[in-house]
Amino acid sequence: MKHQNIIMLCQQNWELGIETNARNLAYELARQNSVLYINMPLDFNTVLQRYREPVIWERLRQLFTQPTPKQVGSNLWVFTPNILGLSINWLASKKLFKVLNRFNSQLLARSISRAVRSLKFDSYYLLQDGLIFQGLELPRLLQPKKSIYYLRDYMIAVPYFRRHGPWAEQQLMRQADIVVTNSAYLNDYARQYTPRSYNIGQGCVLTRYQADGTYALPPDLAAVPHPRIGYTGYLTSLRLDLDLLLTLARQRPHWSLVLVGPEDEAFRHSPLHQLPNVFFLGRKKPDELPAYLHYFDVCINPQLINDITIGNYPLKVDEYLAMGRPVVATHTRAMEMFADHVYLAADAPAWLAALEQALADNGPSSVANRVGFANSHTWAASTQALYDALAITNPALV
Repeated sequence: MKHQNIIMLCQQNWELGIETNARNLAYELARQNSVLYINMPLDFNTVLQRYREPVIWERLRQLFTQPTPKQVGSNLWVFTPNILGLSINWLASKKLFKVLNRFNSQLLARSISRAVRSLKFDSYYLLQDGLIFQGLELPRLLQPKKSIYYLRDYMIAVPYFRRHGPWAEQQLMRQADIVVTNSAYLNDYARQYTPRSYNIGQGCVLTRYQADGTYALPPDLAAVPHPRIGYTGYLTSLRLDLDLLLTLARQRPHWSLVLVGPEDEAFRHSPLHQLPNVFFLGRKKPDELPAYLHYFDVCINPQLINDITIGNYPLKVDEYLAMGRPVVATHTRAMEMFADHVYLAADAPAWLAALEQALADNGPSSVANRVGFANSHTWAASTQALYDALAITNPALV
């Protein structure tokens, strides 16, 4: 697919200023197409909860202007709708929810249509990045050439979507021209509702993670004895298995468990802080993380399996592998694609055995194979898989 117009409606606003999947996908799509990236519109609940923030005041001011798409790159524009939607996710009545969701969607569709006309997009594809509620109505209102639902998180486990998300997402997937996912688990889930679901994998930006780079030993890591079993990322009990970490640290007191990242309340009050072989090194800048990985003996992803995490693509594991490190991770459906390069473990005894193997580094693959596998997960490859999926449903597309 080349030289097409694409509208992307995304969960995360462009102005967040951080790398997101949606931003990276937009940049990649814009290499061969014209892309209009739509920010999420304001709603009443967001205004009430965050009215003190300058960004909310700026968005409110924009409600009284006629916004135009802002060019942010070659063939790439960002548009912020000047509408204030109704907050309806907790309405008990499904019938009332549908009526008001249709109203919200009509407001959004009118704003998007003005932006589309200003860019002279005569026809376009509509890619909805996890946008469940408005996603039900926008394909009908905007009449795209094809509607694509991009499913990369199990969003219906999030409290915001708990009441109406399950039925709405099922209906959305049934009516979409295609659904694309970033993991085997999510593809299995989508296939329950449509045969037109395709796993396009996950793009990664791994330029800062270079296994053959030269890295200075971080001073706070220098005093930590080997072997170093390390994790980098947000330390949250919603996603990480605290009990597993306690078991590993207690049963192998000669191992150093190194945790790099900010902590939530559960971690801050965890007994891990009382163990002499557990080291909390705090939040680091993204550019500092490769040095820590370089000096870890084994990297870990001790994922807690629940509705929120079970379908997640393990981007962190790609970062570990790109540094050439041995990796041990919790066995999930999404992790099975990594089985030739990562030690997978389902419980504490299996984790202890896998860590012993990883420290001996007898497999499952060489440093070069790990690096090569991680670097195959590019945004170019993921985008090409999207083009291929569209071609399957419409062979005339090339």
